[in-house]
Amino acid sequence: MNHFPQHTPESAPEAARTKLQAGKDRFGFVPNLYAHLAEAPAALDAYFDLSAQFEKSSFNPVERQVIMLAASAENGCEFCVAVHSMMARKMAKAPDAVVDALRAQATLPDPTLQALAAFTRAMVQERGWVVGAPLEAFLAAGYTPKQALEVVLGVTMKTLSNYANHLTGTTINQEFADEAWTRPK
Repeated sequence: MNHFPQHTPESAPEAARTKLQAGKDRFGFVPNLYAHLAEAPAALDAYFDLSAQFEKSSFNPVERQVIMLAASAENGCEFCVAVHSMMARKMAKAPDAVVDALRAQATLPDPTLQALAAFTRAMVQERGWVVGAPLEAFLAAGYTPKQALEVVLGVTMKTLSNYANHLTGTTINQEFADEAWTRPK
């Protein structure tokens, strides 16, 4: 039994309606993550706010998708891996080989993006306790301490959505079905 409603802009609590409509305007439909988060308007607001702040980071669109895909795959979030695979390919124009490697949790063909993905995975695996070799490899790839903190921002955003999706049993919207992904057991 699922205890979490999937709201529309019309059924959502008043405080969530504007954000749900914004999501619908952006994508042409309401992503199921947003539909569930609307039950707690503060959570939906936090996700939108974190997303807006992450877009202001120094990472380019492909790098942002690398972070979001690496974190989501590491957390086993089937919904977010599907969504960010589509966004990486169609919106950020990430190479298929990069997206496919992220989905497989494999080595990326680009060494700089590989360093970013590895640092992001380590951040998730170690719950932020990333020192020594993983941090040094990230910095040696040309990233900065500022960007290490921006990875924390991206991981924070994805932790909110990944955990919410796990809790609510979010199903993949039909619009993301071509990028469906099953977490490894």
